[in-house]
This record gives sequence, structure tokens and C-alpha cells, in this order.
Amino acid sequence: MQFRLTGLTAAAIGAGSLFPATAGAQTLDLSIDIPKLNVAEYHRPYVAVWLEKEGVAPRTIAVWYDVNKAKGEGTKWLRDIRQWWRAAGRTMTFPADGISGATRAPGTQKLRLVAGRGGMPALTPGNYTLVIEAAREVGGREVVRLPFAWNGNAATASGKGATELGAVSFNLKR
Repeated sequence: MQFRLTGLTAAAIGAGSLFPATAGAQTLDLSIDIPKLNVAEYHRPYVAVWLEKEGVAPRTIAVWYDVNKAKGEGTKWLRDIRQWWRAAGRTMTFPADGISGATRAPGTQKLRLVAGRGGMPALTPGNYTLVIEAAREVGGREVVRLPFAWNGNAATASGKGATELGAVSFNLKR
């Protein structure tokens, strides 16, 4: 299943671009495996995906949480995605257009993100880290960090979590 994130307002991003636009459309194909855990009380994990670049504020590109919980109660558990919450989450307003989404069932989840749409910025050449963090009620927390160098043409990276996340990989191309 693929999800296409749509526009994010300038107000939601804040004044100015943290990642300046570059020529050509950049597309990030991201695959995140959410393992099926054999536990007595299973809850789908909250997941945050963000980009880091030295000297630039982190940029959230996706957050999966219980968006349908009555009176916005699902947002109160977002702080359990601790590293993301400290890096970028606590300054956001939810739901965030083009970034927020419902929790996902176990299995391989695929996202296609296009620069300039939703939370995906256009990247300038340099060294980045794509970070995926998952936290689950009555479960654990896990972070997978995928460092990569963007040369303006292509980049790939993959990693694997131990419990809350399985295989994670991406292919970024222009």
C-alpha cells in the first residue's frame, strides 16, 4: 500500500524554508516493517519519521498515531516517541496537514514522499540522517537511524530494528 502526502501550509512549516529547494523532483520511497509481536496485549505503535542535517532544525515528514481518538486524546501519547518529541514534535500542532496519519498494522508499510509536498523538503547536497522511531503502549521504544549522503542524484540506505521495528529502507532519487 502506498500513501501520498499532500500539501503543507506555509504557516505549518514556519517562515522560510529549512531545506532550500533544488531543481528537479526528488522522490523518497520508504519501506518500514512493523513486526507482528506475539504478546498478550498488542497495540499498534506510534511512529515518527524525520530528517536531520547538521546545522538545520530537524524536519518531521510523517507521524502515525491514533488520529481518530475522541477529543484529540491520541496526541497526548505522542510524547512517548521521545527522541522525535524532543527534536521536533513538541513544537508542532496536530493534526499536521500532509504529515499526520493513522497507526499502521503489522507488515511492510510503504510511503512515497515527493519533495515540496507534505513534510518532505527539497534536499540540498550534504549529509543527512533519516530517523524512524516507534513507541508502543505496553511495549517498547526503538529508533533506527539511516545516515546518507545526498549528492543531488541518488541515495539509498537500510537498517533493521530489534523489536518494535523490522527492516527499514529507502531509495531517494531525482
